[in-house]
Amino acid sequence: MSTLEIRDLQVSIDTEQGNKPILKGVDLTIKQGEIHAVMGPNGSGKSTLAYTIAGHPRYKVDGGSIKLDGEEVLDMTVDQRAKAGLFLAMQYPVEIPGVTVANFLRTAKTALDGEAPALRTWVKDLRSHMADLKMDSSFAERNVNEGFSGGEKKRHEIMQLELLKPKFAILDETDSGLDVDALKIVSEGVNRAHSSTDLGILMITHYTRILRYIRPDFVHVFVDGHVAEQGGPELADQLENEGYDRYVAASAAAGAAAAGAVAGA
Repeated sequence: MSTLEIRDLQVSIDTEQGNKPILKGVDLTIKQGEIHAVMGPNGSGKSTLAYTIAGHPRYKVDGGSIKLDGEEVLDMTVDQRAKAGLFLAMQYPVEIPGVTVANFLRTAKTALDGEAPALRTWVKDLRSHMADLKMDSSFAERNVNEGFSGGEKKRHEIMQLELLKPKFAILDETDSGLDVDALKIVSEGVNRAHSSTDLGILMITHYTRILRYIRPDFVHVFVDGHVAEQGGPELADQLENEGYDRYVAASAAAGAAAAGAVAGA
C-alpha cells in the first residue's frame, strides 16, 4: 500500500513586500485508499499545500519533506511526480487552445504508461467515462477547457482522474462554482475512482456540502499555515455548525503571545 507522507513542511512565496511564509510546519500522512478533507478559512494555506505537492514553481519550500513511498517528492520534476502517481485537480483549470480533449488525454496516458493505449479500447473507455459524467461526446473534439463552463471544466478534471488512475489525487476546491447537479455528478466520479483503484484522496474545501457526497475518513482544520485540529468526519459536522472563528482567534492569540515573548527577550 502506497503512502504520501508530509513532514514539517514549510513553504513561502516572494511578494513585493518580501518573503511571505505560508505553511509553517505541516504534518500529514495519507495512505492509499484513505480520504482526507482539508478545511479552513481563506488564506490558511490549503491551496498552497496542493500546489507545493504538485510542484508549482511559485512556492518555495523552506523546510520539511514530502515523501511518496519513501521517495522524496521535492526532488522530482512536475512530470516525474505525475508518473509517480500524483494527480492535481485544479481549482481553476486552464484552457489549452489548439489541443483537443481526446488528444490531450491520450497523450497524458501514453506519457504515464510509456506506450499508447490501444485506440479502439481507448475510445470506448473515453466515451464511457464521458457518459458517466454526463458530458456530451462532442467535447472530445473540443479544445481543452476552451469555452467550457465551470462545471464542465470540473467534470473534465474528474474524467482525467478516472482515466489516468493515479495513486493519490489532490482535489483543490473541486466543489467551487458547481451547482447541485454538477456537484453530485463530480462527486460520483470521485467515488468511482476511489472505489475502483483504491485511490488516496486529499480533498481541499471551504464547505461541508461536498462531504455529504464524498465521506472523508479524516478531517484536518488548517489555520494560519498549520493544522489546528484533526479528527474524523464528525469534525466536519462541527465546523458546519460553529465555523472557524474559534480556531482563528486561538491562532491570533498564540501569535500575539509569541510576539510578546520575543519582544520581552
